[in-house]
Amino acid sequence: MSSRVLVVEDDAAMGALAVKVLSLRGMSAQATRTARDALTLLEGSDFDAVVTDINMPGMSGLEFCQQVTLNRADLPVIVMTAFGSLDAAVAAMRAGAYDFVSKPIRDEVLVLTVERAVEHRRLREELKRLRTPQPQTRPDDDLIGESPALQKAYSVVERVAGTETTVLITGESGTGKEVVARKIHQASRRRAGAFVAVNCAAIPEHLLDSELFGHVGGAFTDAKASRTGLLRQAEGGTLFLDEIGELPLLLQPKLLRALQERTVRPVGGDAEVPFDARIITATNKDLEEAVEAGQFRQDLLFRINVVVVDLPPLRMRGNDILLLAQRFLTRFAARSGRAVRGLSPGAAQRLLHYRWPGNVRELQNCMERAVALAAFEELTVDDLPAALTASPERARLTDDAATQEEYVTLAENERRYIARVLEAAGGNKSMAARILGVDRKTLWRKMDRQEAPEKPE
Repeated sequence: MSSRVLVVEDDAAMGALAVKVLSLRGMSAQATRTARDALTLLEGSDFDAVVTDINMPGMSGLEFCQQVTLNRADLPVIVMTAFGSLDAAVAAMRAGAYDFVSKPIRDEVLVLTVERAVEHRRLREELKRLRTPQPQTRPDDDLIGESPALQKAYSVVERVAGTETTVLITGESGTGKEVVARKIHQASRRRAGAFVAVNCAAIPEHLLDSELFGHVGGAFTDAKASRTGLLRQAEGGTLFLDEIGELPLLLQPKLLRALQERTVRPVGGDAEVPFDARIITATNKDLEEAVEAGQFRQDLLFRINVVVVDLPPLRMRGNDILLLAQRFLTRFAARSGRAVRGLSPGAAQRLLHYRWPGNVRELQNCMERAVALAAFEELTVDDLPAALTASPERARLTDDAATQEEYVTLAENERRYIARVLEAAGGNKSMAARILGVDRKTLWRKMDRQEAPEKPE
């Protein structure tokens, strides 16, 4: 659905031009020439953003902005100011405006500012929805989400859980492969039996044989007594072999035979012992590539990938990131007794734009850290780890900042502009940071760097 934008501009030609520019970018825009007419329209229609001129007959753009902020706090207002009018821009921000653009307005600047405002509003609505307790349709775990990719994986899990089929779970590290394996076990006829998990990459190769298949007393130097292997410890239940791609090549034929014959031969033993356990495996590797490289047996791959559950990386799950973040936030806040309720739109935007190489596990750690450091009821950008806040800022520098009477360095240009914005904002660093389009931490870092004395060459 296209975004609906209301343009308030007493100059009919300017209003029509703004509507045309926004419409060409797929938005549904309409114009009105007075603030009074705009307020009437807002009472009967739902818009995603408002763009208003600041100097208009009757009710001014600032007064209009204050009225909208009072009655429709969820609706972002973008104020159009005269070129170089920094005082007007600051006044607009104080009146509750989301952002401002300077005239003459460049088409791309207007479109990007409106798109950012619409995204901000939708983020706030989504965060509000996530804070409202939702009826649980599935057990309380970390495998939650509404994205099509996750729902597809969930569909396979629900269909295969009640069978005895061998399952291979694929996905990047941290996507929740063991969570899925446990869900399959809990939804199966073997739920009363044990769920035994082993990481094939975590056990030294010389011990893995004994761990999986067991050994008889005296089989090797330290084998003073017989030991039952994990395949038999999972009797009547499920054995989960995580990182199956790391299984040593010499052990792969033995595992293949065990899966085919449903028997194991302990190390040092001379008889096959039957076992009854369902096998679920997982990997973050491409096993077909491993087969081609001679690192994994093709016949074992055929045996374990009867049904494949492919878990999507977190970066491909869209708003599931916010759903999970709110879940973790609520959990850690309750556990630590912190009065943290949700995410600020700025923090939510950073979470959505980050790549999450560690997937759900990294997000969980991020939320635990943020809750521990939070100073307010909402997590802000400053509460997030440096990896999420180190991305370059898209500073919204106006044209007059680049127009200087003499040629100066870029650093000096930036220093002068920051000083002017701070002065106009009455020294309020939070307001100055918002006008500059950066977070407070970035502004403070720039100010510290400017105040530091230069080192002699």
